[in-house]
Amino acid sequence: MRACLSPAVIFAVIIALTIFAQQRIQPRSTPVAGKQLTVYEKILAGAKENAKRAAVYNPTYEKISYPGGDVPETYGVCTDVVIRSFRHAGIDLQVLIHEDMKANFKLYPRNWGLKKPDKNIDHRRVPNQMKFFERHGLALNLNTDKSSLNSWQPGDIVYWQLDSGLLHCGIISENKNQDGAPLVIHNISVCREEDVLKAWKIIGHFRYPRQASAG
Repeated sequence: MRACLSPAVIFAVIIALTIFAQQRIQPRSTPVAGKQLTVYEKILAGAKENAKRAAVYNPTYEKISYPGGDVPETYGVCTDVVIRSFRHAGIDLQVLIHEDMKANFKLYPRNWGLKKPDKNIDHRRVPNQMKFFERHGLALNLNTDKSSLNSWQPGDIVYWQLDSGLLHCGIISENKNQDGAPLVIHNISVCREEDVLKAWKIIGHFRYPRQASAG
């Protein structure tokens, strides 16, 4: 007589064979031992952490410490995504922008009636970030047609003008949509990664620092 296998045993064998086959076919993205991340990869990793925390949008002005000051990580604005992502890479935009504004105050936008820099808020304002990156970073292609998409690299910063006229920003992701356009990590209500590169008018595309370094 032939032995009969129960349905449960047959199902378990099928599952095991399926898993084995998938492991043979699909490559595993295991980290390379000793691999050093570039500064842009660190910026992107910081942006990913921002998306995991899902900070809610809150534009309240607050006094913060200096250097390394931040509002509570549970909330923030679009520029805080950029600031926190760069801090993950060891770059403190609060210090860099404040020091540059102290030395070159007349070159920065005068939209708020200030007579001197304010280290609590200056780095959290889109026009000031854009001016800093114009002065010290790489200003890149604003086009998003298929032939230009390779110019948008992970860790780059994008700035938009929303339909309302307000300004907005985010960090370019390594993930792409079906057309090859990169997703963006940003906070317009809650910090998340979304397919929004072409959603609004692009007014800035920057890479900072100008040259990659690993460490």
